[in-house]
Amino acid sequence: MRCLLVRAPNWIGDAVMAMPALRAIRSAHAGWNVTILALPWVAALYEGEGFCDSVHLYQRGAAHRGIVGRERLARGLRERGFDRAILLQNAFSAAWLAWRARVPQRIGYNRDGRGLLLTDRIRVPRPGSIPAHQRFYYLELVRRAGFIESFPADTAARFDRVEALRRKGLSEWGRRGLPAGPWVGVSPGAAFGRAKRWLPGRFARAAQLLARDLQARLAVFGSSAEAELAADVARKCGPRAVSLAGDTSLGEFLALASTCQLFLSNDSGPMHVAAALGVPTVAVFGSTDADATGPAAPWSRVVRNPVDCAPCLLRECPIEGHPCMAGVGAQAVVAQARSLLASGGARTSP
Repeated sequence: MRCLLVRAPNWIGDAVMAMPALRAIRSAHAGWNVTILALPWVAALYEGEGFCDSVHLYQRGAAHRGIVGRERLARGLRERGFDRAILLQNAFSAAWLAWRARVPQRIGYNRDGRGLLLTDRIRVPRPGSIPAHQRFYYLELVRRAGFIESFPADTAARFDRVEALRRKGLSEWGRRGLPAGPWVGVSPGAAFGRAKRWLPGRFARAAQLLARDLQARLAVFGSSAEAELAADVARKCGPRAVSLAGDTSLGEFLALASTCQLFLSNDSGPMHVAAALGVPTVAVFGSTDADATGPAAPWSRVVRNPVDCAPCLLRECPIEGHPCMAGVGAQAVVAQARSLLASGGARTSP
C-alpha cells in the first residue's frame, strides 16, 4: 500500500478550514494509507475522521523540540516510508521535515523560501483569483497539484463522526454531574488580541435570551487563559450557566459542543469547530475578515457592525470605544440566531 503524509495547519481554526481539502485529498488517493502530521493541540480534530487512517503527533514542545527533536521526528517519518507528502502548512519547516524524511514527492505552495525543498512547487494564488475564504486556499493547492479538476460542490467544513461525538458528549455531561441538555454553548474568548472580542455583558444578555427561547442551560467554553473572562460571562448569565473554561481537553470540547442546540462565539477556533459539528452557530466579527475566516458552513451566521476601519486585522483596537464591536447589540445577535434556528430548525433535546 502506498503511503501519503499530509502536514496539517497549526491552529484550530485553520485545521478545521482545511477539512474540505483533506476530503479531496483522500478521495484522490483511494487505496492509499493517509497519515496526518499535526501538533498535539489540533490532533483530536482529525482522530477518527474518514479522510485519514492515522494521526502522527508533532510534539514540537517536547520530544521534537529543537534541531535534535526535529531530526528525531524526521527519522521516525522516514521509517514509515511515505511515498508522497502534501504540505497544507506554509512554513519552511514543513518542507524541511518532508525532505529530511526522504519523502520522494513533496507538494506545497512555493513560499517562505522553501521552493528548493519541494519537488512540486505550486504557485501561490493571486489575490482575487480564487474565492476569499481560507478553505479555498487549501483546496486550490489540491487542484493545482492535479488531484481534483475543480472545487467540489460541497465545500462546507464538517466532521464525519458527529453522532459518535454527540453520544460521547451526552455521557460526558453525566460524568460531570450535569444534565444532558439542552445546552447553548458560548465562547466569549478569542486568540491573538482583544480586538476580536465582543463585550462580555452583551454575550451574556444574548445567551440568556436565547437559552430562554430554547429552555436550555448555558455552557461557557474557553482556554485556561480565558477562565476569568468565561467565569465573568457565566456569572452575568445567571444560575443556569456553567463555565468550563480550562476544564476540557479538545476532545472533550468536541463532544460537549456537539450536543449544543446553538453556539455563540467570536471569530475563534471554537466557532469553526461548532459550525463543523453541525451546530447552528452565530459569530460576532469586528477586526477580522468574515469573508476570509468566517464559519465555513451554511448553518452559521455572522454579525458585524460595518465601520470604515474594519477589518483592520489588528490585535488591539487603537480607537476609543472599539466601534466595530461596540456597535453590535445583543438584540442583533439574538435576531440572527432566531432567524437561523427558524430556517433550519433547532436540534431536538436529548
